[in-house]
Amino acid sequence: MKIIHIDMDQFFAAVEQRDNPELKGKPIAVGHDAERGVVATASYEARRFGVHSAQSIQVAKRLCPQLIIVEPHFQRYKEVSAQLHDIFHDYTDLIEPISLDEAFLDVTENKTMVSTNRPMVSTNRPMVSTNRQGIYAMDIAREIKQRIRETTGLTASAGVSYCKFLAKIASDWRKPDGLTVIHPDRALDFIAQLKVEKIWGVGQKTAEKMHRMGIFTGLDLRNMSLTRLTQEFGKMGRVFYDFSRGIDNRPVISEWERKSVSCEQTFESDISENSAVTIHLYHTVLELVRRIEKNDFEGRTLTLKVKFLDFQQITRSITVDHILRTKDEILPLAKQLMQQVEFHSHPIRLLGLGVSNQKIATPQEGPET
Repeated sequence: MKIIHIDMDQFFAAVEQRDNPELKGKPIAVGHDAERGVVATASYEARRFGVHSAQSIQVAKRLCPQLIIVEPHFQRYKEVSAQLHDIFHDYTDLIEPISLDEAFLDVTENKTMVSTNRPMVSTNRPMVSTNRQGIYAMDIAREIKQRIRETTGLTASAGVSYCKFLAKIASDWRKPDGLTVIHPDRALDFIAQLKVEKIWGVGQKTAEKMHRMGIFTGLDLRNMSLTRLTQEFGKMGRVFYDFSRGIDNRPVISEWERKSVSCEQTFESDISENSAVTIHLYHTVLELVRRIEKNDFEGRTLTLKVKFLDFQQITRSITVDHILRTKDEILPLAKQLMQQVEFHSHPIRLLGLGVSNQKIATPQEGPET
């Protein structure tokens, strides 16, 4: 396979700086300027101060006193994302969106722009390849980057390799405006020196556990047996074992099926009174019903998500034998799940609800991990 991963550079912030020239070259963070606001994206100027996505707006302001907070314009971001996908479809229909600003493209058998008669950008080497159409995946990635710049005025980084795992890592290797190719012949050497934090599925806690096991690089991971990794990390142990050996057989999935619909709210101040919790739960149910209708979604499992003042998070779920669509169906179940949560001495910071599970299942109830 020949996989390209396209990842826009500081996407939300870049759109805002493009549309508001006075913001160019300045440290900005896209997000709601509120006590509980969170940074969606930070410009590279702001990142130099330690500002990053998913960070509290208040923390970001302390790190960068001159930080400019910009309210997000999601409709505008969606419009740009649609432009990106129009470009992608000129090369292949095997496109797997990951978010508004990134996607995997399988160009093993690509269109090579025959339909548009647009010539490929010139390169310094002959157009000879193992591709059936005789064109390098790297050249396709290069032209996609150029067309994105011409069409949107924005930059993208691209990673090219034989699997999704390595293409994703490659796109982040030379940001911003980067293009990195990881050839199969060099894959194992590349992975060997890779920090485990860069490997898909390795979050902070997993990385800390790996460090305690003496695993710091891809080579360290490769030296671990499959038995040990599955003992320590369960099903992900097999994934880590394969990734350390450059094995990732996941296809690019062009047709995405929605698995759930959810919504959540972070409160301006923590709540612990019954009346406040009931009111917020009610409004969360109403928003969930609106999203279910908008997405024409059918699900039978309701999940309650609660994050407390100390950032501890729990979920509770219940599955029924009928489709959950209306407030009258969902609200009683939400209240039932809420009764399982002790919040009077443990104030709530965030409350969320989601519906999933489109398959008919035997009704069951209980906590999830």
